[in-house]
Amino acid sequence: MDLGLKDKVIFVTGASGGIGRALAQRFAEEGARLALVGHTQTGPLDAWVRDQTWAERALVRGADVADPEAVESAVAACVERFGRIDTCIACAGIWPRDDRLLHELPVERLRRTVEVNLLGATWTARAFFAAIQRSGPRSDGHGANLIFIGSTAGRFGERGHADYAASKAGLVGLLRTLKNEIVQLDPRGRVNLIEPGWTVTHMARPALDEPGSVEQVVATMPLRQLGRASDVAATAAWLASPLAARHVSGQVVTVAGGMEGRKLWSDGDIDGQGIRAEARSD
Repeated sequence: MDLGLKDKVIFVTGASGGIGRALAQRFAEEGARLALVGHTQTGPLDAWVRDQTWAERALVRGADVADPEAVESAVAACVERFGRIDTCIACAGIWPRDDRLLHELPVERLRRTVEVNLLGATWTARAFFAAIQRSGPRSDGHGANLIFIGSTAGRFGERGHADYAASKAGLVGLLRTLKNEIVQLDPRGRVNLIEPGWTVTHMARPALDEPGSVEQVVATMPLRQLGRASDVAATAAWLASPLAARHVSGQVVTVAGGMEGRKLWSDGDIDGQGIRAEARSD
């Protein structure tokens, strides 16, 4: 199916992570041009991009999304290279691994999680909207597109990770507001949010390797399997499509195997060995 993404300019933060790289690969396969933003792993991201057949269609930049000026600089570099941005995906995020009750959370950790996950997404959207205002809508009617990468933690909560859950829940309020603001800049502009559940990435793998963790996670899912980064990327490509999803805006799309906030499977119903093999593959 032609998603109409060929030669579209896709700006992705958090591109050095598992989901970020899957986004880059999927949009590259659709023929898009890419501006990929990393932070602490920008060097490995750049090396990975240079090895791809689509490297000439990509720009790699480093930026801490918690710094609004750094985000604005990355957006400016993208516009200078490609002329505009068609889709912006705010994917950058952190998940501190240690379980801590709220009153035990170090202030520095709480601030940093919110600054990266929520404010970082806000600065990214802000810089993108400014770029839309400067470039104006496309002449073909294919509207500008903003996609946030959230988490099921923002819906169900996550014990021991109040900082992460709060930062991801805040994206919903941002979504509900910006879907109404983007159309003032581009009448066909859209904003949506993808809410992944537990997804096999390098960030999540240490937690998933803990004994019993995978079995506990999939016990809340009708589809007893972990998500892959490619599942999130496929959903993002569909949402970004000006052909397939042109009338979809303001939506939270959950990619989590039907996850619910309750346990659906008892230990005897779960093939722990088979599920754990799933967790070891991307």
